[in-house]
Amino acid sequence: MQRLKSDDFNERRNAASDAKAAMLARFRARPGPDDPAVLERQAELAAIAKARDERAAERRVAREAEQARIAADKAAAAAALRAQEAEKAVREQEARRRATALAAEQKKARDERYAARKARRR
Repeated sequence: MQRLKSDDFNERRNAASDAKAAMLARFRARPGPDDPAVLERQAELAAIAKARDERAAERRVAREAEQARIAADKAAAAAALRAQEAEKAVREQEARRRATALAAEQKKARDERYAARKARRR
């Protein structure tokens, strides 16, 4: 394949110099830091950043409120569970007391029957 252009060193050097000059011209054409358009753009960026920070703060507050609500729900559920367990323990204790009383009554009745049987034999 043959080369379309036969660049010599001077042509390459001139092309590089022209490119650097074009970049410098574009850089110099940019508005300065005190230009109204630049100041307006900076104000817009500052307003955007402020709004972003406010939204982040609102999200943080909402997240903390949600965490507090979840913690309160967990505490309420734990308190309800403890109350149920205490009620269950009281019911079990009452059932044991009734069973003990019933066993004592049955034993007393059995003893009375035994004593009556013994009294009849004598």
